[in-house]
Amino acid sequence: MSNETGDQPIRLTPPPEGYADWLIELKGRIHSARQRATLAVNRELVLLYWQIGRDILARQAEAGWGAKVIERLAQDLRTAFPEMKGFSPRNLKYMRAFAEAWPDAEFVQEVLAQLPWYHQLALLDKLPDLETRRWYAAKAIEHNWSRNILVMQIETRLLERSGTAVTNFATSLPKPHSDLARESLKDPYRFDFLGLSDEAQEREVENALVKHVTEFLLELGAGFAFVGRQLLLDVGGDEFFIDLLFYHLKLRCYVVIELKGGKFRPEHLGQLGFYLTAVDAQIRHPQDGPTIGLLLCKSKNRVVAEYALRDNAQPIGVAEYQLVESLPRELQTSLPSIEQIEHELSGGDSSIDDDA
Repeated sequence: MSNETGDQPIRLTPPPEGYADWLIELKGRIHSARQRATLAVNRELVLLYWQIGRDILARQAEAGWGAKVIERLAQDLRTAFPEMKGFSPRNLKYMRAFAEAWPDAEFVQEVLAQLPWYHQLALLDKLPDLETRRWYAAKAIEHNWSRNILVMQIETRLLERSGTAVTNFATSLPKPHSDLARESLKDPYRFDFLGLSDEAQEREVENALVKHVTEFLLELGAGFAFVGRQLLLDVGGDEFFIDLLFYHLKLRCYVVIELKGGKFRPEHLGQLGFYLTAVDAQIRHPQDGPTIGLLLCKSKNRVVAEYALRDNAQPIGVAEYQLVESLPRELQTSLPSIEQIEHELSGGDSSIDDDA
C-alpha cells in the first residue's frame, strides 16, 4: 500500500485482537450516518420544492401572475444558483403541481418528505386522486420501494388487487391477525414476468416461479420468505409434496401455496387443508401462528369459492393468477404505432425533465 506522497509502500502491522469486529461496527456506523445525511438532504429538498410550488400558486392566484412567470423564474434561479439542478421550467411546474396536489403542510413534512423527489413525480404522473396517492406513498415508505418498483406497483394496480382474495380469515383467525392476513393476499396475482403462454401447465408455472423467485416474492408482497418447493411430508409412511412453502415474517406463520392449472373446484380445498394440518403438526413452531393456505387457480367462480370456504375452520384464501397481462378493451385499440415506438426509441421527450 502506497502513502499519500507516492513514496515507498507503508508496511501494515497485523491488526490487534478485536480489530476486525470493531472495523465492521465502524463501517456500519459510517454507512448509517451517510444514510441519515442523505435522508436529511432529501427531506429539505422536498420541503423546499413544496414551498416554491406553494409560492407560485399563491402569487398566480392573488397577484394574477401568468404562466410565463415560470419561464422567467427558471432563468433567474439558474443564474443565481448555476451549480444546482432542478430549476428547469418543467420542474418548477412540477413543484406547483406538487403543492397543489398536497395542500396539507403537516402531511408533507411528516410523511411525504421521506420520499425522494422522483417518487413524488411518479405519484403525480401516475395517480389521479389524493387518497390513492396517499396509499401508494405510505406503502413506498413502509417497504422502501425504489421509484421503479413504485411505478410497477401502480401500473399493476396493487391497490385494487390487495385484500381482494376470497378467504375465510374473519372466522378462522383472531383479530387483528385476520385483517393483516387478508390484506397480505391479492387477487389476481400477475405472473406475466414468467414469459409463459396462457396454456402453461401447473409444473411449468411452478418451475418458472422458483426460477424467478425474486420477482415472485415482489408480487406476493412484503413479508413473504421462500422456504422451499415440492417439500416432502411423510405422513404415516406415505409421501406428499407441497407445491410451494413460504414463511410470512409479519404474520409469523407458514403459508402453503398450491397451484391449480384450471378452474377452482371445492375439492381442491381438501388437499390444501391436509397440507395445512401436516405443516402445523410437523413443521410449525409452537410460537408460530396457524398455517395459512393460498390456492392459486387459473379462474374461479367467486360465489362457489365463498360457499366452499364458509364452514371451513382452516385459514385459506382462493385467488386467480394471470400468466399473460390482459389489456382493457379500450387500451387494445390505442396501442402505440410503429412510428411512435421509433420516435420514443430515438430519444423522444420523456415525462420527466433531465434537469429535474
